[in-house]
Amino acid sequence: MAQDSLHRYLFDGVSVRGELVQLSDSFQQLTGSKDYPAPVKRLLGELMTATSLLTATLKFEGSITVQLQGDGPVSLVVINGNHNQVLRGTARWNDSLPSEGTLPELMGNGHIVITIEPEKGERYQGIVGLEADTLEACLEDYFARSEQLKTRLWLRTGDADGQDKAAGMLLQILPDGLGNNEQDFDHLAQLTETVKSEELFKLDAEEVLYRLYHQENVKVYEPKTVTFKCSCSRERSASAIAAIERQEIEKMVEETGNIKLHCDYCGTDYEFDSVDISSIYEQNGPASDTVH
Repeated sequence: MAQDSLHRYLFDGVSVRGELVQLSDSFQQLTGSKDYPAPVKRLLGELMTATSLLTATLKFEGSITVQLQGDGPVSLVVINGNHNQVLRGTARWNDSLPSEGTLPELMGNGHIVITIEPEKGERYQGIVGLEADTLEACLEDYFARSEQLKTRLWLRTGDADGQDKAAGMLLQILPDGLGNNEQDFDHLAQLTETVKSEELFKLDAEEVLYRLYHQENVKVYEPKTVTFKCSCSRERSASAIAAIERQEIEKMVEETGNIKLHCDYCGTDYEFDSVDISSIYEQNGPASDTVH
């Protein structure tokens, strides 16, 4: 079956659009950098799925970052993606984490922050409280408040044939004013509600859509591949070091022997010794030596 792909689809004569995403390798790569506890891995899978679905709604080239922030056992879950369906993410939690729980039980009091950054145009940020028991319901509330578009999401994570899987679907009313939008949407949402996790994890997208909507006329577009990729690099780490006063960095190297920068997204460590530090500041010119 086609894995790690997102399918967009429309219903003929109905002002509703849909999306279906299935994640396998990309989800496993995203969670492979840390020993994530089961409830944190579930949140990461749900948020990765949701971010992929939200990214497909962007009508421009750019990126989107979706963050869950709270004062509970899980303090942060974040996924970043772009219009090419390239995703990365990470999470933070503490020792009081329960073995399972609802979204409020895991995140405590908190909110979702959705940041959209077009390559051309204004940066936009939307915030909605974590006031429901599921991520699906919270995101549906976000769409109702900020986009004013009736939207339903189905987010699933689990195990299939011994492998971690994540998948999801989205339905959204198109604001074109054609047809009986509310009635059509409710009918299609009832059909989508019957989807089983096992179907999403194991079947081809086309078969899932046929099982759900075989009495509807559905136009399915070419799928987009979803990949995990971190944008960190040794060069970016060196640039971060160069932005700090040289005397401060050299003092740290003298005390510890090197500077180590860790990427929370992919788990890569970048180490710089005294020779590396000298090279970084020489390449950045004499202005880096100035103490302000």
